[in-house]
Amino acid sequence: MRFNFRAAALTAVALIALAGAVDAKTFRFANDGDVNSMDPYARNETFLLTFMLNVYEPLVRRDRNLKLEAALATEWSQTSPTVIRFKLRPNVKWHDGTPFTADDVVFSIGRANGEGSNMRGYFASFKEARKVDNLTVEGETKYPDPVFVDKMAQIAIMSKAWCEKNNATRSADLTKKEENFATRNAMGTGPFMLKSREADVKTVLVRNPNWWDKAEHNLDDVEFSVIANDATRIAALLSGQVDFVYTVPPQDTARVAQTQGMKVLQGLELRTIFLGFDQVRDELQESSVKGKNPFKDVRVRRAFYLAIDEDAIKTRVMRGQATPTDLMVSPGINGFLEKLNARPKPDPEQSKKLLAEAGYPNGFDVGMDCPNDRYVNDEAICQAVAAMLARIGIKVNLSAQTRGKYFAKILGPGYNTGFYLLGWTPGATYDVHNVFEQLMQTRDAARSKGMFNVGGWSNKRFDELANKIEQETDKEKRDAMILEAHKIHQDEVGHIPLHQQALVWAMRSNIDVVQLADNFFPLRYVIVK
Repeated sequence: MRFNFRAAALTAVALIALAGAVDAKTFRFANDGDVNSMDPYARNETFLLTFMLNVYEPLVRRDRNLKLEAALATEWSQTSPTVIRFKLRPNVKWHDGTPFTADDVVFSIGRANGEGSNMRGYFASFKEARKVDNLTVEGETKYPDPVFVDKMAQIAIMSKAWCEKNNATRSADLTKKEENFATRNAMGTGPFMLKSREADVKTVLVRNPNWWDKAEHNLDDVEFSVIANDATRIAALLSGQVDFVYTVPPQDTARVAQTQGMKVLQGLELRTIFLGFDQVRDELQESSVKGKNPFKDVRVRRAFYLAIDEDAIKTRVMRGQATPTDLMVSPGINGFLEKLNARPKPDPEQSKKLLAEAGYPNGFDVGMDCPNDRYVNDEAICQAVAAMLARIGIKVNLSAQTRGKYFAKILGPGYNTGFYLLGWTPGATYDVHNVFEQLMQTRDAARSKGMFNVGGWSNKRFDELANKIEQETDKEKRDAMILEAHKIHQDEVGHIPLHQQALVWAMRSNIDVVQLADNFFPLRYVIVK
């Protein structure tokens, strides 16, 4: 009897295909807020970036240990002190089947650094991108930038032809409530493709069968749902309506962890939660003070700082899931200095004295902007801060809004908030300079520096140091400048650091994920067993 090798081979292929179909999984996860846009440059915000980097891809990406690795670029080299050459990955296809080329990279860098983009802060040192050939691109900076390649890990590459065809060659500015085709549609090279989008409700992704990389996940479909209410979101997890919850309320962590069939991952996040003040306007908006701005006086800013009991916030609001800080960066970030990280003890009586010295013996009213679906217990933190400030005569009129409305206000043209809560992870570089440049340097006309300095704190010496730190390669000299910059900011109470929130994810026990300290959530690592 002759063995039919061809028939056996066909049978084996069929069995493999059947096994793949059986193993194909749907992954359902929920968050308290939406992505807000499918445009990867619409907002420099962790959840939007991590979601869209499942559809689009950068030249370089972070691996399971947050180390840089090749993505759409296979290699890169420094051809001069200000020029980086990227060799692009051959045979990569866009989701529509068209080839990925250098033209897409040059176009995307220009778009990310262009009008409407919220990613322009990554391009302060940037001069130009140019095509060498179809699979080679050069990026040139105005001066040596030792972390330029790291910054590119946050810049998704878009199809030039797709954007031109759909009249989306510039990013729609969310602060102006703009929209274009890329706001609700997406077409990348990544492991997942956008299937459907219902803003503020549900977004569905499907596996890209032609992805260039070897899939480590086993997902065919990903259903992301917005469930704003904490109790409803946790109930959806416990009842099996969703498999994974990205934002877990501290008050529910223990209950979920103790429930059969559930598990919780918890670690320290690199994000720092802080408060900021308007230090630009001559008259403070949304305040009972007329004709001047109390926050321009360091005594008032220090009074606010000393009135806030962060240990109480940690215990009562965060249920222990926070690490109090006196720095704007967390442990794990290059430039964190433990010797400067000692918060002063709360002292409401000293706060009252400082306010009286500054001319406000009876306090004053002030508006406060706060998101209610962006950070862990964000609105509750703001409520606690308001109650603490009330003890020194400050009446806070709290405006807590969804992240879409909140960011549209505080990130709009000019300076539009008097007192606010914000969080920041120095993504891409994991270096303190990212925080200095984005949050603390004086905003320039192009908004490439100080883009998220929404209160407008400004110090000439600090700016000089930040610019030098960006380029300095001598570690001893750089560390000395970082130390001086931190001290300047602390002495002037440029902001009020609060804490690093704990990173907590909850899921059904049959879900395996990789939890990264920057709170990025790559679907390419998710396994449904």
